[in-house]
Amino acid sequence: MTDPVARAAALLKEHRESIDRLDAILVYTLAERFKRTQSVGLLKAEHALPPSDPSREAQQIERLERLAREADLDPEFARKFLNFVIAEVIRHHEQHQS
Repeated sequence: MTDPVARAAALLKEHRESIDRLDAILVYTLAERFKRTQSVGLLKAEHALPPSDPSREAQQIERLERLAREADLDPEFARKFLNFVIAEVIRHHEQHQS
C-alpha cells in the first residue's frame, strides 16, 4: 500500500468511526424523543384528547425546515424525516386511545 493510499484508508476509518458515533447519538436521541411522546400519548388518552395536533405538527415542520437551512441540511429531507416521525408518534397515540 502506498503512503497516499494508506493515508486515505486511515482517513476513511476515522470518518466511519465518527459516522458510527453519530448514528449512536441519533438512535439514543430518537429513543429519548419517543419516551417523551409516549408520555404525551398517555396524557392525551387519559384526557380524551385527539392523538394528532395538526397545528403543532405544522409549526414543528416549519421550525425543523428552518433549523435544517441554518445547519446546511436539505430542508426537504428534514421535512420528510419529521413527517415520518410524526406519523409514528400519531400511530402510538392512537394505540393508547384504543
